[in-house]
Amino acid sequence: MYLIKNVHVYAPEDMGVRDVLIGAGEILKISDRLPAEKAYDVEVIDGTGKVLMPGLIDAHVHILGGGGEGGARTRTPEIMLTDITRGGVTTVVGCLGTDGCTRTMTNLLAKAKGLEEEGITTYVYTGSYQVPVRTLTGSIMDDLILLDRVVGCGEIAISDHRSSQPTVEEFAKIVADTRVGGILSAKAGLVNIHMGDGEEKLSFLRHVLGHSQIPPTNMLPTHINRSQALMEDGIDYAKTCGGYIDLTTSSDPDFLEPDEVKASTGLKMALDAGVSAEHITFSSDGQGSLPVFGADGTFLGLGVGKVTSLYREMRDAVLTDGVDLTDALRAVTSNPAALLKLERKGRIAEHVDADLVLADAHTLEIDTVIAKGVRMISGGRVLVRGTFERAEQTE
Repeated sequence: MYLIKNVHVYAPEDMGVRDVLIGAGEILKISDRLPAEKAYDVEVIDGTGKVLMPGLIDAHVHILGGGGEGGARTRTPEIMLTDITRGGVTTVVGCLGTDGCTRTMTNLLAKAKGLEEEGITTYVYTGSYQVPVRTLTGSIMDDLILLDRVVGCGEIAISDHRSSQPTVEEFAKIVADTRVGGILSAKAGLVNIHMGDGEEKLSFLRHVLGHSQIPPTNMLPTHINRSQALMEDGIDYAKTCGGYIDLTTSSDPDFLEPDEVKASTGLKMALDAGVSAEHITFSSDGQGSLPVFGADGTFLGLGVGKVTSLYREMRDAVLTDGVDLTDALRAVTSNPAALLKLERKGRIAEHVDADLVLADAHTLEIDTVIAKGVRMISGGRVLVRGTFERAEQTE
């Protein structure tokens, strides 16, 4: 049990300075003043000068690795536990990308189970870029209903030269099947949608909303900030259709593509344009490849996405772009939790999971990360490492 004293709590709403008692993996009590260790068999953590935030949720992580656009040698490696926890992330959703052949659903589920055993909450999407969708059971609905860790479908690629070039009718059928599978399994039934550079932009999503009874909560288009044009279309989609948009944080802020929008800046743009703060999420695309293609589609090179970029962009939104901390936190905590229907995640409240980040109140530098009630990082030092990680890899 831990008692965090005198800490400024953002739940993500500003709750002021409180004391927070955690034990048995959940938040037990939040109060203006709780008795110290004499009344409880707990370890006291001094939160003076710090802020307490929900553990971050990253809804788009290539936990198996990704890539391969430049051949087998460009397949990125599997993610390690501390690649996730060092960025304050305590819940991830794993996905497959361009390569749905050498990366399979059985591999993805096994990796998710491993990360869960190492201490963080892990879910997955069924499928990959490809249409027809490659599932484990042969059906999107069956995967959702029968496989506990499957919360949706994705990442389905549209408007991209690497996609299967699905028709709008094929795309609508994927969304419909995912929604019904979610209903029957009491899950989110969320379709995670890879947006490319094509001229179609968000037209497929608009078609679904205009020609069916499916609500926008079942579709989350990601990489919206990959270009100024797509960012503007995403803002319009969120405002006029009530849609949700996801900004990708894995990019090098010093080497942005000419038309690319930094995620923190994109958040500010969307809020200033009148998009509801509850309709914007961030995800990292962590451990996925960041390929560079020429104008003719020729592969030129690639980098690797980092889950730690999620926290960096949230922090930059506050410290550089002037976004309120509550609004910035929503994008990485309560908003993805709501879309994914994770009722015990993404907020600080009594009787929810003790997934927490303690950070300096001024710099927002991470001090402590707690996942399911266990301290993973303390004083900026890693306490819990993955099974195959060595100390020198993580310090």
